[in-house]
Amino acid sequence: MADITGGEGTAFMRAFNFIPANLMGMSFLSNTMFYSMLGSFGITYFFLIAARLVPYNIMIRGYVLFPLIFFLPNLHFWSAGVGKDTLLFLCIGMFTYGLMKPFQRIPLLVISILLSMAIRPHITLFLMLGFGLAYVFGGKVSPFQRFLFSAVMIGIGIAILPSVMEFAKIEEASAEGFDKFATGKAEVLSRASTGSAIDISSYPFPLKVLTFWFRPFFFDVRNINGLIASLENLVLVIVFIKAMRTNPIGAFKAAPFVIKGLVIFLIVGTLAFSQSLGNVGIMIRMRNMFLPGLIIYMMWVFSYQQQRIRASKTRPKVK
Repeated sequence: MADITGGEGTAFMRAFNFIPANLMGMSFLSNTMFYSMLGSFGITYFFLIAARLVPYNIMIRGYVLFPLIFFLPNLHFWSAGVGKDTLLFLCIGMFTYGLMKPFQRIPLLVISILLSMAIRPHITLFLMLGFGLAYVFGGKVSPFQRFLFSAVMIGIGIAILPSVMEFAKIEEASAEGFDKFATGKAEVLSRASTGSAIDISSYPFPLKVLTFWFRPFFFDVRNINGLIASLENLVLVIVFIKAMRTNPIGAFKAAPFVIKGLVIFLIVGTLAFSQSLGNVGIMIRMRNMFLPGLIIYMMWVFSYQQQRIRASKTRPKVK
C-alpha cells in the first residue's frame, strides 16, 4: 500500500487495484465489471452534459445524431477496461459535469482533480489550462466567477507543472525541452517492432492532427479491431466535415463555457499528443479522453446553426 503515496501512474494504480483484487478477493471478471461500471458513469456524465447544454438535435443521412453518436464502439471499449484510461475518462466527465454547477458539486471537482493527478498529472494540467482559459474567454458566467475560477485553475496548473515535468521526465519547461520529449516519444513509438507504428516525424503539423483524430482509417486495417475503428472514424469524419461547413468559429464564441473548456482541452491534448504518438493503438487510447469534447462540440455547432435558422424565421419582417 506504500505505492499509493509513493508516486503517480502505475504505482498508484497498483495500490488502487490492491483493494478490490486482494482485500476484497474480486476476480478479474468482477474487477472488469467494476471498471465497466466506472466507465459507464463517465459516459453518463458526458451524456447529461450534451442533453442539458445542446438544445437542438439534427439528422444526418437519415440518422438522428444524438444519442446515436454516443454509441461509437471505441468510446465504450477504452472506458471499460481495468486500467488508467477508464478512471481518467470518469475523472474528465466528473470534472466537466461538476463545473456546470461548481459551488454545488465541489466534491465531484475535488475527487476528479485528486484522482487524475494520481493517475496522469499532465491530463490534470490540460484540464486546468483548458477550462481556466474557457473562464477567461467568458460565456454566460459572471465576472466574479470568471476571475475566481480562472485564477484557481491556472494556479493549480502552475502548481502541478513541476510534478508533470518529473512524471514525463522533461528536463526544462521550454520549447526546446518539450520538443525533445515529443521527438523522443515519436521515435520510440514509431518503431516497426511496435506493430501498429506510424512514422509521423515527416508529417506536417495539420496531418499529425488529423492522424491523431481520425486514424486508423481503411488503409491502416490489419485486423477486425482496426476495421471497426476505421468505420467509427469514417462516421467521425463525415460528421466533422459537415460541422465545419457551417459556422464553427461563431458557434464556439456563442458556446457555454463548459463546451468551450472541452474544446480548449481537446486542442491542448491534440497539440501535446499529436506530436509524440506514432502508434495507432496508443493514439486511439489517448484520443478517447478528448473524443467526448469533440462530439459535444460538433453537436453544439449543429444546434447553433438550427438556433440561428429558427431565430431568422421568427424574426419579424421589416416592411
